Amino acid sequence: MAAAFPGATRAAAGGAPPDQPRLLDALVPEGTYRTGRRETVRDVAGRPVAELTLVPPLYVGRTLDRLRRRPAVAANWAPSEREARLRAAATAFTTAPLGGLEPDAHHRLVARTTGVPVSVIRAASEIVGESLAHAVRAAERARPRGALPPDWQHTDVGTDGAAVWRRRGRLLSVNASGNHPAVHSLWPEALALGYRVAVRPSRRDPFTAHRLVLALRSAGFADEDVLLLPCDHRAADEVVRGGDLAMVFGGDDVVDRYTGGSSDTPVLPQGPGRVKILITGAWEPHLDVIADSVGGLGGVSCLNTTAVLVEHDAQGFAEALAERLAALRPLPPDQEDAGLPCLPLTEARTVDAFLRQRAHGTRAVLAGGVHDLADGSAALRPAVHLLDDPAAEQLALELPFPCAWVAPWSREHGTAPLRRSLVVGVATQDDALVDALLGEPSIRNVYGLDRPTWWLPPGIPHDGYLAEFLMRSTALARN
Repeated sequence: MAAAFPGATRAAAGGAPPDQPRLLDALVPEGTYRTGRRETVRDVAGRPVAELTLVPPLYVGRTLDRLRRRPAVAANWAPSEREARLRAAATAFTTAPLGGLEPDAHHRLVARTTGVPVSVIRAASEIVGESLAHAVRAAERARPRGALPPDWQHTDVGTDGAAVWRRRGRLLSVNASGNHPAVHSLWPEALALGYRVAVRPSRRDPFTAHRLVLALRSAGFADEDVLLLPCDHRAADEVVRGGDLAMVFGGDDVVDRYTGGSSDTPVLPQGPGRVKILITGAWEPHLDVIADSVGGLGGVSCLNTTAVLVEHDAQGFAEALAERLAALRPLPPDQEDAGLPCLPLTEARTVDAFLRQRAHGTRAVLAGGVHDLADGSAALRPAVHLLDDPAAEQLALELPFPCAWVAPWSREHGTAPLRRSLVVGVATQDDALVDALLGEPSIRNVYGLDRPTWWLPPGIPHDGYLAEFLMRSTALARN
């Protein structure tokens, strides 16, 4: 129980006066939870905007161990009831005041702390809302045709037996990242399947997860079925360990930490996308979509393109792409016309120095750089570099702003330079090449270039369907 820990109190969710940092509490089975140990959340200019409760590891471990022992309340609901409640949560998340914040104030707060342009934050919130509303249908798409639904009791099993699609566990743990709010569009599908979910939010953006949990609870999901557990890295290990299954977002170091055999919990990693585009014909008809694939969403998503392979005139393409990206405006993230991500000035300079180190030996067609906003923050300008070799190591480098590596490609190179990609966008008339891309196991999605690589409507798998990880088919034979 919350009161058993020194310095912890039960607290009411709510806002703070505009001139004071907000208090952001954990959301636990008993309601809310506040400890004396907190972390200050600052915006990219260094101004404090919130005090975030940090939940201790012992509380995390005990709470999740207890919740794993019994089914979620939502597991007993019919799919139609889950769908109705998720749709109500979608409406609340996108339109209602929650936690003392109207939607527009929430968007601007997230923009200020993440540095992602407010227009991108607003669009991401719509994506989260749409995913909530369609979560039940998205989960159903993943069910094998030969398997009965989890509520098989309403179906005639027959005398020859059947397969039943059932949950692999009761509790999904989520270690979320803060690069883009749409990371929270994925895990609500677990609620649609009758799981309970415990989320450890990013300390860069705890606000999106907090708002989403409040929206779900306002729609009737039990407090014990959807939890927000802000914590440090030591307690994060307990969050992952405490789930029957876990999703982990982050860079290679974070993914390796939880998938290297140190955890007994099955982990679904959500790491770097290393998204690439291949153009085998004229690139001019596809320039708009490619520029959007690189620079859309602020260039911060794992679905943004980071490498482009060009069969004809790679240099001409790189110069044309640089001209398009150079039009993105470096402004504070809460301004409507902002098009580039921002970081604290010292962090921005560190990222820029890293880029210049890794770009050694390449040709800078668009050099990137730091645009000082004179308030302690800076915007990261786009960069385009031209490589000589499609096997160059830079093609696997993903940075948190619009940054593209362009290289020439020929048929002799085949699909090898495109391996280990979350998405490969391809412009070609060669069906055999498309088939080869689909046959490469390390390429997870293949898109034509009539859409940007960050295209991901509800029901389309991100890295496979989440339900493929959460569910399994089990044989059932009855007299």
